[in-house]
Amino acid sequence: MDLIQNKNRLIQEEMSYDVSSLKREHEILISSLNNEQRIIYNSIMEVVATERGGMFFVYGHGGMGKTYLYRTIMSGVRSKGKIALAIASSGIAALLLPGGRIAHLRFHIPIDVNDDSTCDIKQRTQAAELLSKTSIILWDEAPMAHRNCFEAIDRTLQDILQIEDPQNAEKPFGGKVVVLGDDFRQILPVVRKGRREDINNMSGIETSSIKDFSEWIFKIGNGELGEGDRDNNISIPSDLIIQRSENPMQDIIDNTYPGLENKYTDPSYVQDRAILTPTNEVVEELNDYFVSSLNGEVHEYLSSDSICKASLNVPDQDILYTVEFLNMLRFPGLPNHKLTLK
Repeated sequence: MDLIQNKNRLIQEEMSYDVSSLKREHEILISSLNNEQRIIYNSIMEVVATERGGMFFVYGHGGMGKTYLYRTIMSGVRSKGKIALAIASSGIAALLLPGGRIAHLRFHIPIDVNDDSTCDIKQRTQAAELLSKTSIILWDEAPMAHRNCFEAIDRTLQDILQIEDPQNAEKPFGGKVVVLGDDFRQILPVVRKGRREDINNMSGIETSSIKDFSEWIFKIGNGELGEGDRDNNISIPSDLIIQRSENPMQDIIDNTYPGLENKYTDPSYVQDRAILTPTNEVVEELNDYFVSSLNGEVHEYLSSDSICKASLNVPDQDILYTVEFLNMLRFPGLPNHKLTLK
């Protein structure tokens, strides 16, 4: 492994690559790019090489090869000994990117972000030095994040990088190369102050072929279903809807986790299924109901609000690992930092 000699632990982590392996991987990946991917790749790599800075948005529906393109770009940048930060708006998407991190973790974005927020990264800290030496930032599932998150990162990078060049304070993202990407079709419309009846619960995808379901979703994205303007309703096939009943929450769990009472101890059974919800309040309600339906003894676990200094002695650890991030990473969405299991 080729390790950079630097006291900054964050930079060490991002530079601890097997360069020769990355070069071989990059050669394989770049050889399989299609024409559209290659045009985007060349455009982005050119500004990275010239350090001109710039912002790009890679748009395409699922299966078009966005993640493949990101991997090609990252392997190309890293194989040259440069830093490419891979982030995503969700943990699942971050896992698909080599070295990926959740955006809130990487940039220390405040939990309660507003129009005037900045990231909790101060000048001349290890995190600031990492961002200063970064050549490109790739952000997958960007539309899932609130605009205030991007504005907070923009202000922070401008503040940090103006030390190197005062003109960076006027450049988007401080003059860094930033690649945002996702498919707007995968982002559900937000019903402001919507009630429970405004939300359609979809399930039963297994009852319809994956091909038919994908084509139906694709037609919705292209505006080929329904008539008239964009506000017209689209009829959802009955086999994709959980019909209303006296206990809709139990119906959702039964459809998503069939045979739960006999299989919930199987890790793969739980990991292969998920219920998507529009708000954290619904998450908590579903979690409480889910746990209450299980048999067994109740165990309560508390998360940590600080790091043991004896186990991790690094500068700026209070800045690198804030209370909010320790709580969020261990038990996201749980009130009072409490986890109850059976």
